[in-house]
Amino acid sequence: MVRLIVVWISVAILLCLFMVQRFGTDKVGYTFAPIICVWFTLIGGIGVYNFFKFDPTVVKALNPQYMVDYFRRNKKEAWISLGGIVLAITGTEALFADVGHFTVRSIQISMCAVTYPALILAYTGQASFLRNHHHLVYDTFFESIPGPLYWPMFVVAVLASIIASQAMISGTFSIIQQSLSLGCFPRVKIVHTSARYAGQVYIPEVNYLLMLACVGVTLGFRTTAKIGNAYGIAVVFVMTLTSSFLVLIMIMIWKTNIFLVISYVLVIGSVELMYLSSVLYKFDQGGYLPLAFAMVLMIIMFVWNDVHRRKYYYELDHKISPEQLKEIAAGANFCQMPGLAMFYSELVQGIPPIFNHYAANVPALHSVLVFVSIKSLPISKVPLEERFLFRRVEPKELNVFRCVARYGYTDVRNEHEPFEGLLVEKLKEFVKDNFWISQRNMHNNNGEKFDIKEEEFDDGLANGENGKEDVRQVDDQEKQQDLLDEEIEAIDKAWRWGVVHLIGENEVTAAKGAGIVKRILIDYAYNFLKRNLRQSDKVFDIPHKRMLKVGMTYEL
Repeated sequence: MVRLIVVWISVAILLCLFMVQRFGTDKVGYTFAPIICVWFTLIGGIGVYNFFKFDPTVVKALNPQYMVDYFRRNKKEAWISLGGIVLAITGTEALFADVGHFTVRSIQISMCAVTYPALILAYTGQASFLRNHHHLVYDTFFESIPGPLYWPMFVVAVLASIIASQAMISGTFSIIQQSLSLGCFPRVKIVHTSARYAGQVYIPEVNYLLMLACVGVTLGFRTTAKIGNAYGIAVVFVMTLTSSFLVLIMIMIWKTNIFLVISYVLVIGSVELMYLSSVLYKFDQGGYLPLAFAMVLMIIMFVWNDVHRRKYYYELDHKISPEQLKEIAAGANFCQMPGLAMFYSELVQGIPPIFNHYAANVPALHSVLVFVSIKSLPISKVPLEERFLFRRVEPKELNVFRCVARYGYTDVRNEHEPFEGLLVEKLKEFVKDNFWISQRNMHNNNGEKFDIKEEEFDDGLANGENGKEDVRQVDDQEKQQDLLDEEIEAIDKAWRWGVVHLIGENEVTAAKGAGIVKRILIDYAYNFLKRNLRQSDKVFDIPHKRMLKVGMTYEL
């Protein structure tokens, strides 16, 4: 009965912990460090108290001979017990996830100066306590607490557990965000909960899936023994993978002597393989859980990355060249209609193939067309004057442009700023700047000195008595100025007619003749993820009232 009550209390704490994640830790994060410092101070102090009170001679356990005797005496049981011993260092893997929140140096200092000494003192004190209380081995921590400190220590322990869980949740969000940036994870919504710290993020979909998984494990296992076995396998696998990556860094980046690398592999690798074999012995006692989760996540990440990469290369191979665009516009049934069209694409260069599909079914081109790519930068805010990068797409007379809109993680799109109006204003500035730069380059190539100031340009128009060459030059400049005015007027007119947002809704299928594995990968696994995760219109934050989706099938 007591165990059942503990389980449901744990479930309630988990639900509360995950439900408050959307508020972020920025407002309460300042309390984490003092609570953890109090926690380490108390467990270290209690360890010193128990050490001197019960059996100071326990320090003899530092002698490696006792370890050798333990293995010689217990043999297989000693090897199996390594799976429980490894739980003494669980939690250290969170240090690597927290690199996204803290600097490497701060983690090194806190680990060496606070965490490690406090844990050594705590475990030494508990060992001294057990020398006189063998029968209390199953609840050593709370039984070893002096009476007056029991309830204060209980409260601090609960708070420390919540903070430790919060660290793991925040670390999970950071890892998902990094995987998303690398294109290794499906599209999910990332909410930055702090304007000061880029690493503090909240991912709703991951948060609720993690909540269901934690509640399910708590209700399913109920005992800390199975949860400990699962956690032990996860920790040892993380350590083994970290050591493997470190070997690659030693060889490829640090250029470490090969004999030192071999020595590291033999010493550290042997110890970690010993622990790994021990925890795998309890595979059927809860150890299968982290491996099952890892397998599911690996399959999801592989499917998304592989198909997304195939799709991107397909668009690169089939993107439309300026010559093809000119042929499309010169078609017999092709016409131009007033208005400004914004065509959203992930491609930063070139025209996506879906535009050709659109033009084939709707043989009309807006008077001004802008291909927009929205990119998120790892900074808080992007100044408005640096928000847009433009590039003209030839031929010039079609008024087709390429635009990259850059946002920081706290910038809000289409709500507190007029996105369309701002883009049009910056587009006109680009056209003007591009005109004056081209004029300067043209005159520099002719060996003439030319200043791009408009006032001096107007003064030059007033001086017509410098010969026929000057008159011809002024006429050319006058024509160029007229062309610039016409282009600016065309953009303004298109803006007044209205803006249409076009977004590609690409369907991906396996090509004819593809193998069964490829068909399952693309037709079922990838499309299932794509349908059930964040859609493109939400990624680009496009207003639905003026949005048109253009469908096309990619055969990969």
